[in-house]
Amino acid sequence: MRAHLFRFCRLVLGIFFLALGLLGLVVPILQGWLFLALSALVLSPDIPLLARLVDWIGRRFPALQHPIQRWRRFVARFEDG
Repeated sequence: MRAHLFRFCRLVLGIFFLALGLLGLVVPILQGWLFLALSALVLSPDIPLLARLVDWIGRRFPALQHPIQRWRRFVARFEDG
């Protein structure tokens, strides 16, 4: 039950970040790319295309590998129950 609630919250948060990112591409005040990157990271466990994108970013920018791995460990801790 807890894993389902965590997944639901993660999906809602990811869609919220995606909406902010798309809005940020139009409105100059918001940093659209930042919210799009956050949405990709949050939604990557559920969407394989985004998971591949996050993997590529981790390989392309080695400084981001540690934060990506920390996020994946955090998600795995909740998904395992």
